[in-house]
Amino acid sequence: QVQLVESGGGLVQPGGSLRLSCAASGSIFSIYAMGWYRQAPGKQREVVAAISKGDITNYADSVKGRFTISRDNAKSTVYLQMNGLKPEDTAVYYCDAEVQTDPNGSTWYGWGQGTQVTVSS
Repeated sequence: QVQLVESGGGLVQPGGSLRLSCAASGSIFSIYAMGWYRQAPGKQREVVAAISKGDITNYADSVKGRFTISRDNAKSTVYLQMNGLKPEDTAVYYCDAEVQTDPNGSTWYGWGQGTQVTVSS
């Protein structure tokens, strides 16, 4: 019904920046909340940032002041601007979204396939 595709990951030196994108496609009537999670090797998946339909944002304490989440509703896309990257930010980053798929209020929730972010000198 709905697909989420992340892009923008890669290898960056400490202190560098990356911008992740996550585009939603398929049966989309409206998108509610969207967010970013990450999972480092041997660790549980953790929330990084989230943005509501009304553009209210929330961040994990570990990324506050360094990461910025935003969305473009016309493009059904959520972004994560990551500045001041640290080695501990290394992880696979996943986006998630809650989507209304038709005018009757049916909803879909799911994840993208993930994009690798590696911070290393």
